[in-house]
Amino acid sequence: MDSRFWWSILLAFAMFSVGALSQSSDDLGFLSIDCGIEPGSSYVDPRFNISYVSDAGFIDTGVNRNVSADYLSDFRPPMFHTLRAFPNGTRNCYTIGSPAVVRGSKYLLRAWFFYGNYDGLDGQPQSFHLHLGVNYWDRIDVTDTRGFYWTETIAAAIAGYFSVCLVNTGTGTPFISGIELRPLKDGLYPAADEWRSLVMVDRWNLGAKSNLRYPDDPIDRLWLRWSSPWWNDVSTNSTVQNFSPDLFEVPSVVMQTAVTPINSSSLVITTWDSVPGYVNHFFPILHISEIFYLSGTNQSRQFNIFVNGFRWLGDIMTPDYLYSDAVYSLVPLPSSPTYNVSLEALSNSTLPPILNAFELYVSMSNSSVPSDAGDVDAMTAIKKWYRIQRNWMGDPCSPSAFVWDGLNCTYILSNSPRVTSLNLSSSGLTGEITKSFASLSALQYLDLSHNNLTGPIPGILANLSYLKLLDLTDNQLNGSVPSNLLEMSQNGLLTLRLDGNSHLCYNGTLCNVMPAPKKKKITTPVIVILCIVPVLLLVLIAIVWRVRKTLGLRKGNSVDPQNDFPKQTDNALHLDNRQFTYMELHYITNNFQNVLGKGGFGSVFHGHLEDGTQVAVKMLSQSSSQGIKEFLAEAQHLTRIHHRNLVSLVGYCKEVNHLALVYEFMSQGTLQDHLRGRANNGRALSWRQRLHIAIDSAQGLEYLQKGCRPPLVHRDVKSGNILLSETLEAKIADFGLSKAFLSETNSHISTAVVGTPGYLDPEYYNTYQLIEKSDVYSYGVVLLELITGLPPIISGPKNVRLVQWVLQRLARGNIEDVVDPRLEAEYDINCVWKCVDIALKCTAQRSQQRPTMTEVVMQLKENLELENSHYNTANTVSLNSAPEIELPRMTEISGPTAR
Repeated sequence: MDSRFWWSILLAFAMFSVGALSQSSDDLGFLSIDCGIEPGSSYVDPRFNISYVSDAGFIDTGVNRNVSADYLSDFRPPMFHTLRAFPNGTRNCYTIGSPAVVRGSKYLLRAWFFYGNYDGLDGQPQSFHLHLGVNYWDRIDVTDTRGFYWTETIAAAIAGYFSVCLVNTGTGTPFISGIELRPLKDGLYPAADEWRSLVMVDRWNLGAKSNLRYPDDPIDRLWLRWSSPWWNDVSTNSTVQNFSPDLFEVPSVVMQTAVTPINSSSLVITTWDSVPGYVNHFFPILHISEIFYLSGTNQSRQFNIFVNGFRWLGDIMTPDYLYSDAVYSLVPLPSSPTYNVSLEALSNSTLPPILNAFELYVSMSNSSVPSDAGDVDAMTAIKKWYRIQRNWMGDPCSPSAFVWDGLNCTYILSNSPRVTSLNLSSSGLTGEITKSFASLSALQYLDLSHNNLTGPIPGILANLSYLKLLDLTDNQLNGSVPSNLLEMSQNGLLTLRLDGNSHLCYNGTLCNVMPAPKKKKITTPVIVILCIVPVLLLVLIAIVWRVRKTLGLRKGNSVDPQNDFPKQTDNALHLDNRQFTYMELHYITNNFQNVLGKGGFGSVFHGHLEDGTQVAVKMLSQSSSQGIKEFLAEAQHLTRIHHRNLVSLVGYCKEVNHLALVYEFMSQGTLQDHLRGRANNGRALSWRQRLHIAIDSAQGLEYLQKGCRPPLVHRDVKSGNILLSETLEAKIADFGLSKAFLSETNSHISTAVVGTPGYLDPEYYNTYQLIEKSDVYSYGVVLLELITGLPPIISGPKNVRLVQWVLQRLARGNIEDVVDPRLEAEYDINCVWKCVDIALKCTAQRSQQRPTMTEVVMQLKENLELENSHYNTANTVSLNSAPEIELPRMTEISGPTAR
């Protein structure tokens, strides 16, 4: 890997072919940073017409240093005259953002290192790590004090900025000479995307006489010359063109030179070993062009390409005359301790293989997960608001070894680390308490004591639902203490410390001590009620006993709930869920006549309670593939979860041979029936109705993940388990397969794979590790169903998963090929695009790349505003005309589907 870092030839820069000066690099969006020059300084390197600026605006730590005068000479570019060193702190980071970096765009990022004996310690070992954001980029080992070292990556700016971090590993002081950022077209280097960054191992210009960079290469790649005594160097003066579209845009000057083997039909390009610190997913790229005109049938050049002795990609290579072509793959090479690439001529080929240029990349390690984006924005705003001088660099929580000073983070509430504790006590803070603290939605402990904070206490802090401690002791705060915070404190939900703020007032009274909770006086009416209630309860118990006896129930014919259900402390069924007898269910369902559905659990029947309330009764069949375990699981889950977008449990029946769950009735049946055209009305759901259903379902899942303690994973999210009310309000049903985390500190559950084909999270399927994001994947499939109207697996000669079908259609760039034709183009196309984007993010193969359900809900609500705007515009009518009202659609009555 040393070849990535340093030039073995001292005059490497002088050997670059300069070429004619072209347009200014600034016009191309180049950002070139000279590390260590004075703030505000800038210059243009005359060799390449590239503008350089000081690094002072990108970092606020480190010290500027000059390289030793003995190491300076006329041929060394100005960038190598100075550097920035970092003797303090384990991690120091440059932050490169707008306007140089645009969120989602792709860039080539390069870092330079020239030691030059700047510290007078010539000969001392120098080794440190380089990170891009939270991920390991490279290890910089300085073995030659006069050598230039460099490393390069191709990455997408997912967060809208790049953090280039130098990490002290205990072997010398980290330093850096320069950073260069070059924008790339989104289509270039397709193996690099938002999920994968590529680190360059080699880039060779074969058969060339000199090294090349900008302006010969408009995107300023560094092409190093490479030749061999076993190769013929060949070239042409003719222009080599690029195919359109071209995925690499190799300049003609690079493709005009090439190599062929001497007296051999085989061309061995290179051999390399696996690289420590990487996942060793290698991506070679072979750039090939025929630079000789082959006359007639007497000359031909055809060859195969082999990797480790196996034919690569399978196609026979016949280079096109004066056209640049590339052989590459979007998937890495199979894992191996060593690799070699060779080109082998076919037996009927009259000419040997030819190769013009070669690139080799390896996947950047992505084992670390960035902190929650909202937390990053909030911590950045807090740092800026108070001008905090601590070494708050890079990501606040990730990697865990570099958590910011004063922060505690959790890595289990979601797949993104969250800030749970922030201690800024005695930090010299001045000014008001910024509302940015309220954006740290997982915060439990906030200590702002012993500072000089002024102004009021923001009431918005009460929105922090996890907050347990707010310490504002010894500040200069004034105004009234927000009533919502006082209420939380008096109810024991929050420890609120306010001593030492003499100008704070409670209910209009100045004080500096928390008021004691008021003791409630028991009045005479309350005493009377307390006396009467026990008597009424005894009467009620007697009546219930009499009714049960009349129905012929005996103790020997029923099971004591305490025998099978855990005690109340272990989530037993709550008393507000009614316990029905089997005889009562007979009466409620009219002898089980109206069947709503059947499944693995059993049948679901329609019924009416004594007051006329409609219910759905799910009976466990004796032949059910899902037995008492699932029945108990669903009953216990439903007794502790309550949300408008989750089907409510009315009660249950638990006798020796009869188990049943009684739900609220959902008259419009399942979402699956509506999407498959099985609803009685035969009319398709409108786009606005589908969007409302998507939001309702997402809110239900969000509650399971964020509102339940501990969180709950449904495990069987699908359109058949989403029920619709009379007004088409969506509710999630069927919790028999659901799993609760053992505690809030668990991030996954090791369990057997269950669920419905087409909806299963592939990561869960492969690892048996169930996480919250498993439900996110299933929800993404449901969202695609809402958009397309198609099932999760599309039947045909080869069954195709809906996710793949959508990706294939979108590759044509036409959203209309994806949307359900029954919508008849009655939708805002931008809204649909955004929903498709959300769905595809939810169904990302790696769970780390999927959004949280909170993020999904937020984005869908933004889309609903967009759709409503479109709808209101499209349905503008005159005062004399009546607007058409979209009424709920009636279909067959139904309840929870049976599994």
